[in-house]
Amino acid sequence: MPSSPDDIEVWPGSPAPLGAAWDGNSTNFALWSAGAQAVDLCLFDRDGTEHRHRLQETTHQVWHGRLPGIGPGQRYGYRVHGGYDPASGLRYNPAKLLLDPYARAVDGELTLGPALFGYAGSAVDAPVPDGRDSAPFVPRAVVVRDSFPWDGDRRPGTAWSDTVIYEVHAKGATMGHPDVPPALRGTYAGLAHPAFVAHLQALGVTAVELLPVHHFVSEPHLLRRGLTNYWGYNTLGYFAPHAAYSSAGSGGQQVTEFKAMVKALHAAGIEVILDVVYNHTAEGDHTGPTLSFKGIDNGGYYRLDGADPSRYTDYTGCGNTLDVRRPPVLALLMDSLRYWVTEMHVDGFRFDLAAALARSMHDVDRLSAFFDVVHQDPVVSQVKLIAEPWDVGEGGYQVGNFPPLWTEWNGKYRDTVRDVWSGAHVGVRDLAYRLTGSSDLYRSDGRRPFASINFITAHDGFTLADLVTYERKRNEANGEDNRDGESHNRNWNCGVEGPTDDPAVRELRARQVRNHLATLLLSTGVPMLTAGDELGRTQGGNNNAYCQDNEISWVDWGAVDAELLAFVARVLGLRRASPVLRQEAFFEGHEIPGTGGTRDLAWFHPAGHQLGTTDWFDTGLQTIGMYLDGRGIRHRDERGRPVQDDSYLVQFHAGPAPVTVHLPGPPWADGYEFVVSTEYPTGAPPRPAVVAPGPLEMPPRCVWLLRVLRRP
Repeated sequence: MPSSPDDIEVWPGSPAPLGAAWDGNSTNFALWSAGAQAVDLCLFDRDGTEHRHRLQETTHQVWHGRLPGIGPGQRYGYRVHGGYDPASGLRYNPAKLLLDPYARAVDGELTLGPALFGYAGSAVDAPVPDGRDSAPFVPRAVVVRDSFPWDGDRRPGTAWSDTVIYEVHAKGATMGHPDVPPALRGTYAGLAHPAFVAHLQALGVTAVELLPVHHFVSEPHLLRRGLTNYWGYNTLGYFAPHAAYSSAGSGGQQVTEFKAMVKALHAAGIEVILDVVYNHTAEGDHTGPTLSFKGIDNGGYYRLDGADPSRYTDYTGCGNTLDVRRPPVLALLMDSLRYWVTEMHVDGFRFDLAAALARSMHDVDRLSAFFDVVHQDPVVSQVKLIAEPWDVGEGGYQVGNFPPLWTEWNGKYRDTVRDVWSGAHVGVRDLAYRLTGSSDLYRSDGRRPFASINFITAHDGFTLADLVTYERKRNEANGEDNRDGESHNRNWNCGVEGPTDDPAVRELRARQVRNHLATLLLSTGVPMLTAGDELGRTQGGNNNAYCQDNEISWVDWGAVDAELLAFVARVLGLRRASPVLRQEAFFEGHEIPGTGGTRDLAWFHPAGHQLGTTDWFDTGLQTIGMYLDGRGIRHRDERGRPVQDDSYLVQFHAGPAPVTVHLPGPPWADGYEFVVSTEYPTGAPPRPAVVAPGPLEMPPRCVWLLRVLRRP
């Protein structure tokens, strides 16, 4: 063993794998940089003392070396030497300690200071780099030993058509949970705690979609305002679980804790999907800090402006765009995805601003290298893949345009459902598409209804309770004079802005929340709930709480709407028990042989007739009946047997006054049983709940789920 870290002999090592790989006796370090002139590996003692070791070997643009006696827990970073000429896109600066892009764990916080920046003072474009050492202000990578006992872990493998997604923040989910021990609140262990898992199981969700848990840091402009990046869409390490969500420490223990969380959720039958941000990094634009990629190989990792390489092509609105057209960057992305599947056992990914990953030159390209590599990868192609199908660049809105294998956040679903329940006179034509899996978007390329991830709210925007309480955003706490966040939210406050004691307004708001949720959970496709919407969570009208790591964003377990929770669990239970409500194939609208003329799908006017061409284009129509015949399901069970179910009539009425609807009689039905009505707080109608075909008054702004009754 060396007498001191400075005496360690650096062996040649290997260019693969990238990152830090411990073999039981030594650790191999490998870093890709095409333009570096020299690379220093920097090892740090517990007290922060730094020891630099020059990597002498380079193979295919990978700098590498093996250090005997260095093992798990070792903190390290890199200093990369090369030209500094922002006008040419070169930003090498050995004064800046750089995080290994392949780091498996990260230790330490980012501290705001002028040394974070590669340029001196305000001279952003000056050809002279800043010489101040950034090491005291930036986090370090950690060498990790990976020996988690996965024995007994079984991935739930839930079929897409059976999936119900719960979008949740790893910290905010349990920070206020009274039954989670204080030391575990806001952590991976908190998510795995039986009290939180029991809530997920009682609710009936099958997958959690975690907001970013790749290690991230806060933007300097937030730190200057005394705020932090709460959502986490500011990634620095694509292999490292975010250290602040660990209850056990940041010396590699966060890796073990994350795996234990996954194993516990799997044991409960719940899949883990990660929201991943491969479109940009935490280094921002040309004025941003130098933390990793910018100093390792600026032009190799980022898309630089062709007319001015000192600037970045920004399709993300976050200052930079990773250049996945380049093989080393595409390899980084794929290596990261495979790592999280094979080593961390996650079950899928939701890709933030996925359109940015699919841009070849400028346009979004369905045949881009990104799609090709994902499609052929034997690991990544087998997990759940969800695209946020837009970015902020020209032509970036690509809902319905991703290729097979991919599902998509259906922004058109959100907009249509919000329009309908806010009272906009948009008719029912678009609503019919959204209720039945959006065949207009996903059928032409062979995808199925579950390509549509249906949602009404998400982390970004109003909560569902706020959607029916506020018409104007209340983002003053963000420190941007309420200029941030979406101003056109397709919402309605039920006649009063903000909280009120008026019982009529409060009852209407509660019903409107149930209407939105009933629509979501009774639609064909994959429903996504936003954590807390089932509890009545409010953010006080803040619709862009990305920087609010406090009670504004955390789920309030002390103000649970028990009736609303019971309503959501009831409707999800019905969905789970009813294949006709979660079909795997698109409806055909064809007659079903032997039924006397019923169809697998039919649409009814409140007057009782099936909708005709004029009705479909009537923008004043606010009432529609959706008939689903359980005898016409076009998929088979695992043994090849035809699947059949009860038949249902779902009545939607978004108008402000009662309406008489005519429930269709034979051959459609001999009678109906009320199963769900949003008129009631838990959705359970009073008994008896059986009605005959014919006219029936429907209350304003209401959804009915009626089970079809037939004589033997």
